[in-house]
Amino acid sequence: MSIGTKIYTWVYGKLVGTDDVGNKYYSNSENHKDLNAKRWVMFNGEIEASKIPPHWHAWLHKSIDEPPLNYSHKYPWQKDHKPNMTGTKDAHFPPSNPLSKDYKPDHVKADYESWSP
Repeated sequence: MSIGTKIYTWVYGKLVGTDDVGNKYYSNSENHKDLNAKRWVMFNGEIEASKIPPHWHAWLHKSIDEPPLNYSHKYPWQKDHKPNMTGTKDAHFPPSNPLSKDYKPDHVKADYESWSP
């Protein structure tokens, strides 16, 4: 993050909340429902937009008024947020890809089947 963002946060930022990975969310207004207020995030560690959970993303982009301070999943089928792992050692690869953990060159089969009407 830039020195300007740090100074702006120090002077104008009101801490709204923190998510599970330690990202801190700020507003420049005491009233977190104020649609004219600026909202921003200070990342914990690497600056990567996919580290923002969907509920905080909605608040940052003013899709919801209330910050999700005590967020819990509403439905049993919802899963915890995971950042995009593309380009990392934890990225997903299909079994036929040589970078896959389950890759066996002598057991490679097609990942799909041709469709014939």
